Amino acid sequence: MTSSNEKTSAAERAYRLIRAQILNGTHQPGTMLGEAGLAADLDVSRTPVRVALARLQDEGWIIIYPKRGAIVQGVDERTVAELADARFVLETTAVDRAPDALRQKLADALDTSIHAQREAFDAGDIAAFIDLTLQFHRGFVEAGDNQVMLELYSQLSDRHRFILFASGDRLLDRCEEIIAEHASLVEHLRTGDSTGFANTLRGHLAENAPPTATSARTSTAFESTMLGNH
Repeated sequence: MTSSNEKTSAAERAYRLIRAQILNGTHQPGTMLGEAGLAADLDVSRTPVRVALARLQDEGWIIIYPKRGAIVQGVDERTVAELADARFVLETTAVDRAPDALRQKLADALDTSIHAQREAFDAGDIAAFIDLTLQFHRGFVEAGDNQVMLELYSQLSDRHRFILFASGDRLLDRCEEIIAEHASLVEHLRTGDSTGFANTLRGHLAENAPPTATSARTSTAFESTMLGNH
């Protein structure tokens, strides 16, 4: 007999794997996910998949249509803009309040990150770059030494990851510009130039926004088709 803990573990594993596949673009916005197919892919029964999908719907990643499956949701322009606003406030506030010793220590670490980012770009490894850039921008919030701000920033990381993967080829096309912007941000951090940091970050966030409206429209059109076929 399968224990309750084993069921919980299977549901948690299914949730984490499906969620990761949504965040990294394996399941694109508008994709229809079926319980049977996911269960086979993950080598679990349908029950933990059902639990996982319900959790993902609660988080806004999918919409479930009973007896049909679930549709992966895109990120619309408003969400992209609101995420950029929230990140801007947290990153600039933290850098503005950062003590000098911590700023210098983090600037050195972020210089190392920039070198690793360039290597990822040169290798065309977009997944590695995205991991690095998430850690890079989190470093600015760490400079503020405020645990509540870090917790808030962590809550934004999944949306940030999703948007970066949606930017894919655009990120690779902007390789040199992104590296230069990151280097400028680190220099402003090191010197304590809060105004320069804010101005550079504002432009950086705007330039790296993906064309998400198309994905959102595709998802909406797919839902309309589903409902029309009811």
